[in-house]
Amino acid sequence: MAGTDSIYKPSPRGVGGGPSRMEWLDALRGFTMILVVSYHVAQMGFGQSEKISASLPFLVLFRMPLFFFVSGFLAYKSKWIWNAASFASLTWKKIKVQVIPALVFLCAYIILRWKMPFCDGFLKAMVSPTKGGYWFTWVLLQMFLIYYVVAWISQKLKNSHIPIWILWAVCLFGYLSLYLPKEFGKWYKNDFMMYSSLYETFKFMHFFVMGNLVHRYWKGFQRLFDTKWFFPLVAIIAFFSCADIFKWHLMKMEWTNVPKTLAMYTLMFMVIMFFRHYKDNFTKETRVGKGLQYIGVRTLDIYLLHFILMPKLPMVGPWLNEYHPNFVVDIVCAVSVALIVIAFCCLVSNILRVSPLFKEYLFGRK
Repeated sequence: MAGTDSIYKPSPRGVGGGPSRMEWLDALRGFTMILVVSYHVAQMGFGQSEKISASLPFLVLFRMPLFFFVSGFLAYKSKWIWNAASFASLTWKKIKVQVIPALVFLCAYIILRWKMPFCDGFLKAMVSPTKGGYWFTWVLLQMFLIYYVVAWISQKLKNSHIPIWILWAVCLFGYLSLYLPKEFGKWYKNDFMMYSSLYETFKFMHFFVMGNLVHRYWKGFQRLFDTKWFFPLVAIIAFFSCADIFKWHLMKMEWTNVPKTLAMYTLMFMVIMFFRHYKDNFTKETRVGKGLQYIGVRTLDIYLLHFILMPKLPMVGPWLNEYHPNFVVDIVCAVSVALIVIAFCCLVSNILRVSPLFKEYLFGRK
C-alpha cells in the first residue's frame, strides 16, 4: 500500500539494499491499534458507560481519525498509472484483504460469543452500519474505491491535486451534515445508508482524504510542523475544544459538533507530530519502537481477532464509574488488559499463519 518515494528512504548498505519504511509511521499505527482495543476493553470488557467514563469520550476523539488518516496517507502512489487493469487489480486486492477476512471472523465471532442463533445474529450484524463491530474493513474498502476514482481523475488532469481537495471538502460537508439535520436535511436516515455502512464512511472519510493530502504536500507539512508556533496553536485549540466538549457546553445543541471536529483534527495532528518528533525512539533499535511496529504491521490480524478474545470483566466498570473521574487509572486498566488481548491475538495469528491458505485468505497476505 505504501510504495512511494516520499515516505520511503534508501536503506543503509548491508540492510537489504531496498527501500525502508518510515518506522515511526508503523509505530503510530501500532499505538492507534492499542487505543482501539483499549476502547473496546473499557466498553465491552469492563462495561463502562461512555457518559461517565473518563477515558472513553476522550479516546474516541482521535483513535479512528488516526487510523483513517494513516490509511489515506499510505494510499497515495505518486508513480501509479491508473487504467482499467490497475483499478481492477487494486479493487480485487482490497476485497480479498478487507471483506473476505472480516466476513469469516464475523461469523466466528457470532458463533463463539453471541447469545442468539447464528442466522439471527448474522442478519442483525448485516443490517447494522457497524456490522457487529467489523465495520472498519468494509468502510475502508468504500473509501479506497471512492479515492481510486478521484485519483484517476486527478491523473487525467495532469496530476492536479484539485480533485482531492474537492473530495475532502465534499466529505467534510457530508460529515457535518450528519450532525446538522435541521440545516442540511435528513438525507442519511434511510435503510441504504445504514445497511451499506455509508453512514460510517461519511463520518470518517474526510480524515482519510486529509491523510492523502498531507502525503501529497509532505515537505510543506513537515516545514509547518517544525515552525515554533504551529504545535502550540494546535494544542491550545485542542484544549479549549475539549473543555467545551466535556465541561463548558457553550455551543448550542446542533452546533456541538464544531468543537468536537476541531478536537478530533487537533488531537490527531498532535499525536502525528509527537511520533514524528521522537521518531528515533520508535525505530526497531528500541524496545518500544520494535513492539509498536510489530503491532502496527499486524493491525488487521488484531482487529479481526480481538472481538473474539475480548475478556468479560463486568466488576471493573462499576468500580471505575463509581470513582470517576480518574483518567489515569481508567487508561491504565484499559491499556493493560488491551496489551494482553493484543498478545493473544498475535499468538493466534501466528498459529493460523502456519497455513499458507489461512495466511492469504484470513489475513490477506501471500
